[in-house]
Amino acid sequence: MLKEKIAYLKLWLGIMVVTDISLVGWLLGNYAVANRALIVGDMAAVLIISFGIYVLHKRIEKEIESLKEL
Repeated sequence: MLKEKIAYLKLWLGIMVVTDISLVGWLLGNYAVANRALIVGDMAAVLIISFGIYVLHKRIEKEIESLKEL
């Protein structure tokens, strides 16, 4: 059960990483033509998702450590 939970968390980590990369790519490609609200929103989303990636990574590490204890 714990291995499946870790695999599920890793799936979401991958989705978040791809989303973050896509948002950064959009920002780099459109910063000159996009309006300010879109740029600010994109930057906020990048920061929030990046923080979520960090938190999820720490949770996965914690789950792996608890798996080692078994």
